[in-house]
Amino acid sequence: MSRPLVAYAVVRDDPPTIYVAEDLDVLQRVLALRVVAHTEPDRLPATEIDLLRRALLEERWGDAVARWIEHTGIPIDVYTERVATGEDVPAELIGAQLQFTPLFREG
Repeated sequence: MSRPLVAYAVVRDDPPTIYVAEDLDVLQRVLALRVVAHTEPDRLPATEIDLLRRALLEERWGDAVARWIEHTGIPIDVYTERVATGEDVPAELIGAQLQFTPLFREG
């Protein structure tokens, strides 16, 4: 059985914000709606506002997010990761697995 994939982004603003979604497509829409579209227009150059609006209305989520990053200077780190399950770290074997990790090696 394959483990589910999760996509997440860290918007490195002050304070940082984390967004989690079931895949990259959903994450792009989340960032477009919750980050780009919620930006106050006075934070952007006037020439950029119409371009961002058009990208959003045309559902070009990646373009809108990329332009937003470029013009706000706020980085967004995007990652995907498989969700860990009990099968990945079985409780009955964790003690044995720990013994073979770097922290438990002798000098």
